[in-house]
Amino acid sequence: MQEDLEVQETASDDYFETKEIVVDPKQDQLRIDKFLHGRLQSSRNRIQNAIKAGSITVDGKPVKANHKVKPGEHIYIVLPRAFSEETSLLPENIPLDIRYEDEDLLILHKPPGLVVHPGVGNWTGTLVNGLAYYFGDDLPVLDGNPNSRIGLVHRIDKDTSGLMVIAKTDFAMTHLAKQFFDHTIERTYYALVWGDLEKDKGTITGHIGRDYRDAKKYMVYPEDEDKGKWAVTHYEVVERLYYVTLVKCNLETGRTHQIRVHMEHLGHPLFSDSKYGGDKIVKGTVYTKYKQYVERIFQVLPRQGLHAKSLGFIHPRTGERVFFESELPEDFNDSLTLWRDYVAQRQAGKTNMP
Repeated sequence: MQEDLEVQETASDDYFETKEIVVDPKQDQLRIDKFLHGRLQSSRNRIQNAIKAGSITVDGKPVKANHKVKPGEHIYIVLPRAFSEETSLLPENIPLDIRYEDEDLLILHKPPGLVVHPGVGNWTGTLVNGLAYYFGDDLPVLDGNPNSRIGLVHRIDKDTSGLMVIAKTDFAMTHLAKQFFDHTIERTYYALVWGDLEKDKGTITGHIGRDYRDAKKYMVYPEDEDKGKWAVTHYEVVERLYYVTLVKCNLETGRTHQIRVHMEHLGHPLFSDSKYGGDKIVKGTVYTKYKQYVERIFQVLPRQGLHAKSLGFIHPRTGERVFFESELPEDFNDSLTLWRDYVAQRQAGKTNMP
């Protein structure tokens, strides 16, 4: 009897899905694209794109669309999740900072404060609304669904700035989703965190799941895999600024709020991160002048100090590795300047800088 195992979310948390099928012992030999078309209720074109992208394997090996399924074979599938928006997508003329574009994808720089896709409380004014306006009649959709969440294979938080890749075709979306699933996408973030990290580099691990005390937050469950998904963050110190540290983070996985949660778990919440305790003075002196100085920096950087600085991946069409990098936004840079000034004045022995 055919066994369809559980669809599970991984890597980017809700932008692709996996499925495993064990072929029934009495199954007649049938082309795999036709076989899966009936099992997955998805278009044959989408399935063929997934096969071409290497997102469908049989007994652990990639196959061609004309492969004939045989009884007992294990078919493993990774596909972009075919979300549908809950309301009609309203195109809006929202400025987009596009850094690169070709027929398969585009790379854009998302400013802080911009929500990625519509949802409760944010049905308009999102990046997706802006993309709908930008693409117009050439709006890319997934599997022919005009209400699909266009081109998204990953996301970054509203108050995080930086680079995102948007797929423009079914094949590009499937190919990129597989790379996110395989953890081969190179993603580097710059984070400003509270405190002076003990090590110059390290790795933070643990299962990330909903915080049982606050459903809007996440937390690390070090030993309990039933309460979260495995997450790995590699970090390296870029610059030590006395009471804060600029670190570079490379994501091996891509859980919701991963860097924010992992750094808070390490005891170094992101500077100005209101959700995870970084919007208060975590390290420093008790002097009023210091508190006033930090409050000034909070005003300059009124959101978590986190920036998606670079993206590297295999281009779906050319098969070549491509790399994109972005500059830190003004608010992040200005906060670093103030912290550098603070360190310089301390080192100079200025009496007005406690």
